[in-house]
This record gives sequence, structure tokens and C-alpha cells, in this order.
Amino acid sequence: MAMFGLFEIFLALVCFIILRRLGSNTSGLPMDWPLVGILPTLLSQVGRIHDWITELLLQANCNFLFRGPWFSNMDMLITADPANVHYIMSSNFVNFPKGSEFKRIFDVLGDRIFNVDYELGKDQRRVAVSLINHRKFQQFLERTSRDKIQNGLLPILDQASKKGLVLDLQDLFERFTFDSICKLVTGFDSRCLSDEFPEVPFAKALDDAEEAIFFRHIFPEFVWKLQRWVGIGQEKKLSQAWKSFDRIIAEHIKTKREELTEGGDLRSEEEGSDLLTSYMKMDEDGMSEMFESRESINKLIYLHGAICESLRLYPSVPLQHKRPLQHDVLPSGRNVRANTRILFSFYAMGRMPSIWGNDCSEFRPERWISEKGTIRHGPSYKFPAFNVGPRTCLGMEVALTQLKIAAAAIIRNFHVQVEEGQDALQLFFL
Repeated sequence: MAMFGLFEIFLALVCFIILRRLGSNTSGLPMDWPLVGILPTLLSQVGRIHDWITELLLQANCNFLFRGPWFSNMDMLITADPANVHYIMSSNFVNFPKGSEFKRIFDVLGDRIFNVDYELGKDQRRVAVSLINHRKFQQFLERTSRDKIQNGLLPILDQASKKGLVLDLQDLFERFTFDSICKLVTGFDSRCLSDEFPEVPFAKALDDAEEAIFFRHIFPEFVWKLQRWVGIGQEKKLSQAWKSFDRIIAEHIKTKREELTEGGDLRSEEEGSDLLTSYMKMDEDGMSEMFESRESINKLIYLHGAICESLRLYPSVPLQHKRPLQHDVLPSGRNVRANTRILFSFYAMGRMPSIWGNDCSEFRPERWISEKGTIRHGPSYKFPAFNVGPRTCLGMEVALTQLKIAAAAIIRNFHVQVEEGQDALQLFFL
């Protein structure tokens, strides 16, 4: 009876705390529950996580302190404040390295450019920049893009147009991008883009790895580590994906090494310009020569604005996180202790009226065009689609060039219309 009485008292106390919190929560922000924090609300919103974070930050003036379960070490500051982004990613960059947690979450990437800090990271970036900016690689980029558009993308669109078929453009463009990147990086065509729409093991492994890494961001570390130890769930998929990466990449390296050994050198303009060959050869001849932008590409001002506007609203990397080495005070006034997790929402930043004005939800390419009709360049800490500061994406110009070439070819040859009753991902061609 005594135990039962204590249980009743405990239950009444819990109910009192819950009712008190419910009565006092008039802000519209999620409830911070005893023991479990805001995790229940997060789990209920996983299917629309980016829009939910945007709603939080709109109500909380671009900065929201998320509290997870007391045992999970999930507390984090979520921010879409450009001043914070600039401070963390640029002006006080040394206090916010990627660090050990980033390497644990993205362990599948190894100890290469995406996971390393300081001098090692600088050295790897310097080599990568010299290879990407090399004249031969830039010419190879243009040839590869034209070939994949003319012999891959356009024939599929033409067939769909003639037969009145409905196509999933997101899937189509992902295949185009994957084939192009494989060709540029390894010199091999994965042939993911074809009218048969085949499943490609490497592409599937990438999707599985991305899903598992997202899972690691929103669940306590002990949960995904337990999954990895037992070999179940998302961690099992990641392990299988990792093995696929190693096997396929090893095959490409072996084949490339045999080509270099047997041929002595890859002499043709079409061969030997991919990044894998360049890394293996490390030819210093002309390494610092920079690519001169093609005049015709630079004249596509409105298209440039449309691409930037698409990336503003739908960044390819919607979230990023950092941890400070030492205690710091952010420009927003937030005190952050050492190792406090700080989560940037680049997706939310594109939807903040305080950054882009009251028309932030509208698609307006004109916002990227100056009164003189030239491209208007905004600061990267407001538009972090290609990251910010010392870690700005090395492939930015490659991506923009390829996007413009592909978009120009589609616009010239087809009229794209959203099928009635479908969302923007289901399109058909007239």
C-alpha cells in the first residue's frame, strides 16, 4: 500500500507538470517534456523535418534551442541567422572545425577532404583546386556534358515527348548528374541514364548511405551505434553500402592502373582528363593554369538567376552542423559551451523574411539580377548553397556550368509542364 501511495503521488506530480507546461505554452513552439525533451515532437515531424525546422526558426527569430532526452546528448542550437553562419564558417573558423563527431557520423568518407581540418585539409583542397581548374579538365567537363546531354538526356526526353509519357524529372536529373560525375571523376560511364532506367549498385549505395547519415543526425548516438553493433536497421544498410563503395572504387582504380601501365600514357584528348587519372599521374605540367569562362555561358544571366533561386529554396545540402572547441558567444548573443552542437538549416535560411524579404517564398530569378542587367552576387553566408568561407565547394563552377548547359538544351528543345494533380516532381513533356 505504501508503494502504491508513492506511485500515485509520482503520477499526480507528473500530470501536474504536464498540465502546467501545456497551460503555459502559448508560443506555438514544441513542448519541452520532462526527461524526453522535444524528441517526441521531432519524431512526429521526421517526414517533413526541413519544413518543421523552418517553422520553428520563423517563430524563434532564427535561433532555437532544441533539448533532447536527458541521457542522449542531443541538445543543440538550431540557427538560420546569417551573422552566426558568417562567424562560425568564416571569421572564427578555427574554433569550429569539423571535429571528431563529424568524422564519426561521416566515417564512410574516410580521412579525405570532406572530413579533415587544418593543414591536411588545406593541402588536399590545394591539390583538388589545381586539378579542377586545369584547362584539360575544364575541356573534358564540356565534352562530357555535351555528350551526356545529346546522347543520354535529350533522347529520353524526346521519346517521352513523342509518346506523351509522364517522367519523374528528379529521378532523371539524378541519373544525369550521377553519370556525369562518375565520368568526370573516374573516366567511366555508369550508364545510369538510359531509357530502361536501370538500378545501379553504386547509386543505390549512395542513397542508402545518405539515408543512414540522416538517421545519425536525428537519433541519439547510442541508438545508431547499437544498430551498428547488432547489424540491423539503417546501420546494416550503411555497412552494405560501404562495402559496395570499396569494391566498385577498387575496381575502377585497378582498371585505371592497368590502362596507365599498358599504354604508358593516355594520349588522346578524350582520355586521361578525369580526376582519378590526374591524381594517379599528378602531372605538374600546366597545373596552375586557370580555366577561362566561356563567353556564351556568362551571358545566360536570367538562367543563372533561376538556378540560384532554385538552390536558395532547395539547397542540395539542407543541414550542416558544427561544434566549438572552446566556449564562445555568437553574434546572436547565444553563449555556446565547448562541444555544443550547432545545427545550420540552409533550407530554412532561404525561407526567412528577415534575410530575403517578405517575398522569400516566391520563386523570383530577378532578385539575382542587378539594375544594370548583370549577375548580382550576394554574400555566401546568406546564400550558403555551396557552403561558406574556407570550405566553399570546390566544384561550384563545375556544377553551375553543367547546370546551365543542360538547362539550355532542355529549354531549347522542350516545353515542360506540370501534370495536373501532381507535384513538381512529376512532369510530362509536350
